[in-house]
Amino acid sequence: MISSITPLELDKVDGKIIDIRSVEKYNDNHIPGAIHIPMNKLILNPKEYLNFTDTFYFYCQMGSQSIQVCMFLRKLGYKAINIKGGYEAWILSR
Repeated sequence: MISSITPLELDKVDGKIIDIRSVEKYNDNHIPGAIHIPMNKLILNPKEYLNFTDTFYFYCQMGSQSIQVCMFLRKLGYKAINIKGGYEAWILSR
């Protein structure tokens, strides 16, 4: 089971927000305070970017890729939480 939060709940969390979209999409616009780590780099070497003590909140454009990333990372022992609906849902919640 994957842990998820809504974009509205994001304002109340304590953790690092990770944008896994492309560089172009991140540079175009992103959730304020989000760190950019492209999905392909994150999957290849999560230890380079993440530690096991922090909680991380992941989003992609619409939520489907970030769910997959969270499932993968949770199996490795990371505290990975999906932001439901991704960037699109966050925009609509503002």
